[in-house]
Amino acid sequence: MNLDTLFPFKRNYLNRNGQQYHYLNEGSGEPVVMVHGNPSWSFYYRNLVKSLSRNYQCIVPDHIGCGLSDKPTDKDYQYTLKNRIDDLEALLDALNISENITLVVHDWGGMIGMGYAARHPERIKRLVILNTAAFHLPSTKSFPVPLLIGRNTLLGTVLIRGLNAFSGIASYVGVKRKPMEKAVRQAYVAPFNSWKNRISTLRFVQDIPLLPHHKNYQLVSDISDSLVHFQTIPTIICWGMKDFVFDKHFLNIWKEKMPHAVVHQFDDCGHYILEDASEQVIPLIEAFIAENP
Repeated sequence: MNLDTLFPFKRNYLNRNGQQYHYLNEGSGEPVVMVHGNPSWSFYYRNLVKSLSRNYQCIVPDHIGCGLSDKPTDKDYQYTLKNRIDDLEALLDALNISENITLVVHDWGGMIGMGYAARHPERIKRLVILNTAAFHLPSTKSFPVPLLIGRNTLLGTVLIRGLNAFSGIASYVGVKRKPMEKAVRQAYVAPFNSWKNRISTLRFVQDIPLLPHHKNYQLVSDISDSLVHFQTIPTIICWGMKDFVFDKHFLNIWKEKMPHAVVHQFDDCGHYILEDASEQVIPLIEAFIAENP
């Protein structure tokens, strides 16, 4: 696998409290900020960046512990939702990005991106929502057992950090329409290549608040409450219906909270909607941005 061929972008870094915070900054024009989740990295957005950077400035960070960013220990970085939002805010402030943002979110990127949006609603011009959440686990859905194991047990720690189970399995089960090519699958898991470098994939799962006394619970509640402020902002939702976590239950909450959104459901696609259906979803996103100037 040659990562430079699959991911032919300049590497940029922001020094964030001593950690190297990697991001893409491609093209010029109105900013499109793409926020990835777990266990992926900016690589997930590579094809969207190639398309949109012809007309827009595409900014795509790798969260600390992910992708090409540093992977510090718990001593040097607190792997919390608040810190993720702080990092994104610091990056966009450093790049003087403060208006007309098209925000693209996927997986944990929904909580991080909408956490930023909740702080700065006036900066957000459009929303692109891809198999994600910005609210608590729907009451109609039970917490998936594999995530529960990863979150709460020593076995989960061994599987995720020792065997790269989370990233490795996601590269197979995250697509449904067609398997990932081997080189693409290898690129997804490449940054998470040791016990040390898999810390974020585990901490993300452990950071999910399920009960009111859990860290982040109130923050997630606040982000969820903030969504009412975005009901006048053009929004598109593209959703893989075969996602085993972010399934129809999550989509139904989005439809409730964002009743104005244009929704495209892909019945044969999974979590990585930009892998399963990039040739359909990317033109939809391009057209959505162009039609909402």
